[in-house]
Amino acid sequence: MSDPADTTAGNAGPQVPVQIKRLPHGIGLDLPHYATAGAAGMDIVSAETVRIAAGARHAVGTGLAVAIPTGYEIQVRPRSGLAFKHGITVPNTPGTIDSDYRGELKVILINHSDEVFSIERGDRIAQLVLAPVTLASWTEVDTLDDTDRGAGGFGSTGGHAKLT
Repeated sequence: MSDPADTTAGNAGPQVPVQIKRLPHGIGLDLPHYATAGAAGMDIVSAETVRIAAGARHAVGTGLAVAIPTGYEIQVRPRSGLAFKHGITVPNTPGTIDSDYRGELKVILINHSDEVFSIERGDRIAQLVLAPVTLASWTEVDTLDDTDRGAGGFGSTGGHAKLT
């Protein structure tokens, strides 16, 4: 177990111990890890070889299951290089893995390109970010306080034209 006060990795913040179980098809693969000392996300790799057709989605197995501590979630985020260079992203970004889930961690990927995209076993496919969860408690009221924005919705604060 890591010492929660250890600040040697992951953006130099404290480490939170997370139990991880390697499933049979995950044997031999790298565990999620931070690529640099300043990284907020851990790279996670594919436990399968798959081809994703143009416009298609696939839940890519990682060969791992986790026990996230209560009060935390793991967010699944795209890798910027896959998104920019190949149009491969996580469609429900960020995906959430809840603390009470114990099944295989899978990463839903979508291919926004016009070409088939191949993923090999061991390829980095996404990033994982451990994040604290704040629970809401609702207070029903008859009126809400006023703000400058008010009920102005989509585009009400200005669009791209104001940036030129």
